[in-house]
Amino acid sequence: MTLSAPPERFLIRHRTPEFRRANLALFAGGFATFALLYCVQPLLPVFARDFQVSAARSSLALSLTTALLAPAMIVAGIFSEVRGRKTIMVWSLFASALLTFASAFVTDWRGMLVIRAAVGISFAGLPAISMTYVSEEIHPGSVGLAMGLLIAGNGLGGMTGRLLASYVADLFSWRWAVGSIGVVGLVATYIFWRTLPPSRHFVSRALRLEQIAHDFAMQLRDARLIALYAIGFLLMGALVASYNYVTYHLLDAPYSLSQSGAGTIFVVYLSGIFASAWIGSMADRRGRGRMLLLMSSLVFVGIVLSLARSLVFVVLGIVAVTFGFFGGHSVASSWVGLRAKHAKAQASALYLFFYYIGASVAGTVGGVVWDAAHWKGVVLLVGAMALAAVGIAMFNTRWA
Repeated sequence: MTLSAPPERFLIRHRTPEFRRANLALFAGGFATFALLYCVQPLLPVFARDFQVSAARSSLALSLTTALLAPAMIVAGIFSEVRGRKTIMVWSLFASALLTFASAFVTDWRGMLVIRAAVGISFAGLPAISMTYVSEEIHPGSVGLAMGLLIAGNGLGGMTGRLLASYVADLFSWRWAVGSIGVVGLVATYIFWRTLPPSRHFVSRALRLEQIAHDFAMQLRDARLIALYAIGFLLMGALVASYNYVTYHLLDAPYSLSQSGAGTIFVVYLSGIFASAWIGSMADRRGRGRMLLLMSSLVFVGIVLSLARSLVFVVLGIVAVTFGFFGGHSVASSWVGLRAKHAKAQASALYLFFYYIGASVAGTVGGVVWDAAHWKGVVLLVGAMALAAVGIAMFNTRWA
């Protein structure tokens, strides 16, 4: 059945009960998504040791997930144009949590990779569609704040998942760690299901391959959207490469931290929680292009700062990388929804396709670089990606 779009007065505005309900649900969904996705990141050295694999092969526990998530989101975005938003998001989150819980019981590395691949596919229904939900249901004047709060949930989930996994693995084992994150995901799924308001502006579209191909072609011919997709690829790749291998860096001399001590670095995700909401709101008032340039530059400054031998400067550098990434992602992702005039779910899915491909490529390339040159090599890789993002953001400021 095709639904007609209701009047604009039904758009959800800031400081209303519906806005609070929508943001609680989206925050919970974003929290669970990043917790389930990234809980394996601090465990990569543990996997390398227990399964007797290299750093590059260990990184596949994350890179394989994001590699399959990227194309699967495009398919999920297409089906959401026909079936609606909320149902697909709820089932996607539930399946991801259940699979993560199941991964606690695998007995070999191949089994772990199979489940993490399945997790990547099951995740697909939430990230792109939640962005589309925001662009359809939230008033344009509140979109930046709403998207920022969604990404703040990503930040808190990413931090909690990593910290919980690090500490539980130290106290018990990695199996208890990933099992605990799976349970957290199931609780978040229930909150998401119960509190997210129904879609009022969703209009069902017939599933026609010719029209789908035309929509993708139109979006890929839009230079403004391509620039935003490239920034998503570069900033996400920079973040994942930094976090994948900073744990190895802190476990090495001269720091020689414990697993839980090295995992404590993920507390700096709190800066991302603040950045995503604040910078998203600032972009609504000060210009998206300007804020993208500032945040991309901050990622570069931060990764260079982490070269210092002092642990304090390493932490400050990762704080800057995290703040810059979350602020930049908040701006770019909300801009995609506003820029795309039709097939918004597909536009959001394309942004996240490049975003997660960036995570997959940089995460695995970072492992090769780490094996060859350790942290200096990782800094060179991340610095180059950040500089490329700065260049694109400079080009993009005229569209603010």
